Amino acid sequence: QEDGYVRLLRRQVEQIFRSSRMVAVCQYNSMPDEDVVTMRHYLRKHNIEVKFVLNEIVRPVLAQSKYRNLLPLFVCRNILLVSPETRAREMLRVLKGIPQVNLLGACIDDTILSRQGVENFARLPSLEASQGQTVGALALLPSQTSSLLQRGPSLLTALLDEHIRRLRDTGAPGGPPQEQGT
Repeated sequence: QEDGYVRLLRRQVEQIFRSSRMVAVCQYNSMPDEDVVTMRHYLRKHNIEVKFVLNEIVRPVLAQSKYRNLLPLFVCRNILLVSPETRAREMLRVLKGIPQVNLLGACIDDTILSRQGVENFARLPSLEASQGQTVGALALLPSQTSSLLQRGPSLLTALLDEHIRRLRDTGAPGGPPQEQGT
């Protein structure tokens, strides 16, 4: 029989996974309390919370959820780094200076990623930058199409103007009627 406190902790873990777009699983090695406070401070500046969890609480929750593939990561002392936003780049920057915390993997936007996958995700351009590039590329296509469509008639007009000028210069028969001054 599990007691009420264990059920409460499991509900909290379920809530963490439901409400967070990014949940990173890290191996936690012992470190001084002031370093933990500093790490939490730097992560909180990027809206990333540190959650200390027990494997006995997390494993049953994950086993019954769509995140069951994260189970192999929970074999030692772990912490969760959770955020309602996908802040992988900022998280990696902070963790780079903390050798006692090793990123094992993460679940970002319901996609389970290895450490390498998180690093690759962090290198992606922001959504705004990607949208700007797409809009720029899409705006270029109509202008190119327009210039291509205008090139034909303007080339034809230039050729006809050149032909008329030559006909006038040579005075060839069948040319356009010459205007005579009175």
